[in-house]
Amino acid sequence: MDTIGDFLTVIRNASTAKKQSCSVFASNTRIDLSNVLKKNGFIRDYSVGEIRPGVKEISLQLKYVRGTPAITGVVRCSRPGCRLYYSCDAIPNVYNNLGICILTTPKGILSSSDAKQNHVGGELLCKVW
Repeated sequence: MDTIGDFLTVIRNASTAKKQSCSVFASNTRIDLSNVLKKNGFIRDYSVGEIRPGVKEISLQLKYVRGTPAITGVVRCSRPGCRLYYSCDAIPNVYNNLGICILTTPKGILSSSDAKQNHVGGELLCKVW
């Protein structure tokens, strides 16, 4: 079961359908991914709420620029069956730096620009543009 892939699919489907918001069950990884997406301007905001005791949910407010979704594409790169690791010098660019790569590093989940600034590499989770 690929929880990150499911999370990215929910975002991709909601943005394609031009929904204002979407919600998924919460995990620490999904919260960190939402934080990176918000920091880089791909979503407006996110909030974590509790559905019932012990079950949390993330509600994402999607961002649109003149009716066009800010997230036009999301690709899951590293999968449970095939992990992709990159050093800080080898992190790929996405559409001439118009998009970002999201990596899990020893310093947490970071965007490609933050990983290069901190001189850390890691597992390439996804590319967003």
